[in-house]
Amino acid sequence: MASENVSSVKEFILLGLTQKPELQIPLFFLFLGIYVVSMVGNLGMIVLIVLNPHLHTPMYYFLFNLSFTDLCYSSVVTPKMLVSFVKQNIISHAECMTQLFFFAFFVIDECYILTAMAYDRYAAICKPLLYQVTMSYHVCHLMTIGVYVMGFVGAMAHIVCMLRLTFCGGNIINHYMCDIPPLLKLSCTSTYMNELVVFIVVGVNVTVPSLTIFISYTLILSNILAIRSAEGRSKAFSTCGSHVIAVSFFFGAIIFMYLKPSSVSGDEDKVCTIFYTIVGPMLNPFIYSIRNKDVHIALRKTLKKTMTRGMAAENNSSVKELILLGLTQQPELQIPLFFLFLGIYVVSIVGNLGLIVLYVLNPHLHTPMYYFLFNLSFTDLCYSSVIIPKMLVSFVKQNIISHAECMTQLFFFAFFVIDECYILTAMAYDRYAAICKPLLYQVTMSNQVCHLMMVGVNVMGFVGAMAHIVCMLNLTFCDDIINHYMCDLPPLLKLSCTSTYINELVIFIVVGVNVTVPSLTIFISYTLILSNILGIRSAEGRSKAFSTCGSHVVAVSFFFGALAFMYLKPSSVSGDEDKVSTIFYTIVGPMLNPFIYSIRNKDVHIALRKTLKK
Repeated sequence: MASENVSSVKEFILLGLTQKPELQIPLFFLFLGIYVVSMVGNLGMIVLIVLNPHLHTPMYYFLFNLSFTDLCYSSVVTPKMLVSFVKQNIISHAECMTQLFFFAFFVIDECYILTAMAYDRYAAICKPLLYQVTMSYHVCHLMTIGVYVMGFVGAMAHIVCMLRLTFCGGNIINHYMCDIPPLLKLSCTSTYMNELVVFIVVGVNVTVPSLTIFISYTLILSNILAIRSAEGRSKAFSTCGSHVIAVSFFFGAIIFMYLKPSSVSGDEDKVCTIFYTIVGPMLNPFIYSIRNKDVHIALRKTLKKTMTRGMAAENNSSVKELILLGLTQQPELQIPLFFLFLGIYVVSIVGNLGLIVLYVLNPHLHTPMYYFLFNLSFTDLCYSSVIIPKMLVSFVKQNIISHAECMTQLFFFAFFVIDECYILTAMAYDRYAAICKPLLYQVTMSNQVCHLMMVGVNVMGFVGAMAHIVCMLNLTFCDDIINHYMCDLPPLLKLSCTSTYINELVIFIVVGVNVTVPSLTIFISYTLILSNILGIRSAEGRSKAFSTCGSHVVAVSFFFGALAFMYLKPSSVSGDEDKVSTIFYTIVGPMLNPFIYSIRNKDVHIALRKTLKK
C-alpha cells in the first residue's frame, strides 16, 4: 500500500523563492547573473589549474576539487530555481529525488574538501619538512576518494529514507529546490527515521569537519605566533586567510540552517539556504584568487600560450609510429602463445556471436535480462576484436602501429570497457527489480527504460574514452617502444617527456567513477536481493532466485576483480605482471561470459534446440 501511495504523487510543485510578482523578474536576472559568474569563475579556476604545472600542488589539487564541486552543485540547484521565477515549476518525483541526492552529495563533499584544505595548510605551516611525504599525490588521491565516499554514503542514506515515505499532504514544496525539511512536511507517514538520519548525517558531516578545521587552525595559529619575523607571520597568515573566509561562510550558513530556532519560517529557511548553495559557489573562486599571486601568474601565462600550443602540436606529431613489444620477448613461447590466443579469440567470437544470434532468432528471449546479455555479448565481441588481432601480430613479427591507430585502439578499448561496467550494473538492477519488486517489474524494466539505460551506458563510455584521448593527444612522446600488447594508458604515459599529471588525474577520476559507482550499485542491488531471497520460505523458491543471479555474480566478480587488481595493485608490480593482469578482463573474460551465462540456463538451452531444428 505504501509503495502505491508513494507512486500516486507523480509530480511536485516548487513554489520558488518568492510569490511576489513584482520581485520575480528582477530576481531572475540577479540569480542568472550569479549563476553565470559562478560558472565562469569555477570553470576558469579549473582550467587554470589544469593548464599550469606550477599549480599542480596539494593546495591547488583540493582547490580544483572545490571548484568542480561548486560548479556541480550550483548547477543542480540554480537552473531549477530560475524556472520558478518565470512559470509554475513542476518537478517529477524521480527528478526531485535525483536533485536531492546530488545536492546532498556535493554539499557533504564540500564539507570534507574544505577540511582537507585545512589539513593541507596545517601540514605546510606546522610540519614543512615532512610536507612532501604527508601530502604526497597518493595521500591526496586517497583523501579525495574518502571525500566522495562520504558524500555518496550520506546522500544515499537520505534518499533511501525519503523513498520509504508516503506523500499525501499535498504536492506543493515551499522551496526553490527539493530539500529535506519541506519534503518531510508533505509526508503523512512517520518521519522519525528521516529526522534521525538527518541528525546523524548532518551531525557527523558538519561536526567532524568543523572540529578538524578548528583544531588545524588552532595549531596553525599557535605555530604562526611563534614565528619571530613579522614578514614570516604575514606570509603564513596570507596562505590561510582566503580559506578561513570560505570555511566561515560555508559552515556558518549550514550551522545556522540546522541549529536555528524552530520558530524560523520557511521563507527565512530559503534565504539562509541561498548563502551556501548559490552565493558560496560564486564567491569561492574570487576568495581564493583575488590576493593569490600563483593564480595571477597562471592567468598571465595561460593568456600567452597560443603560440606555444601550436609548437607543442607540431612536436606531438614527431612520433608517427609506435612499436608494441607484445606479451613476451621469449622466442620459444611466441608460437605456442599465438595458437593459444588464436583459439581463445575464435571461441570468444563463436560464443558471443552465438548468444547474439540466439537472442535475435528467439522471441521468448526478448526480455530485459536477455536484452542486456545481448548488449554484453556485443560489447565483448567488439573489445576482444579491438585487442586480440593486434596482439597476435606481435607473436609472429615486429608489431608496428601508427600513432593514429594507437589512439583509435585506446579509444575503443576504453569505450567498451566502461560500457561493460555499466551493462553489468544494469543487469544487476534488472535482477533486483525481478526478485525484489516482481509486481512492478514490467513498469520498472519496460522497453523504454531498457533503451534509455543503454543510451546512458554508451554515453558514459563515450565521455570516459574521450576524456582519455583528449588528454593523451596533448602529450609529447620521446620514445616509441610500448611494453605491452596493446595501446594502454600506463605504458603510453611512460613514453611521455612532458608532464602526465593531468592524464593521471583523469585516469583517477574516470576509473574511480566508472568502477566505484557500478560496483557500489551492484553491491547494493545484491545485498537487497540476498535479504529478499532469505525471506522466501520455500527452499525451491530460494533455489530458483539464486539460480537467476549466480551466473551474473560470477561474471561480475571476475571482471571487477581483475579491474580492481589492475588499478589497486602495488606500484612495485612490473610491466610484465601488468600485461598478464590485463589479459583476464580483456581476453579471458569475453571468452568465458557466453559459457557463464548459458551452461545452466534453461532458456538458452531451449533457444539453442529450437534454432538447430530450424
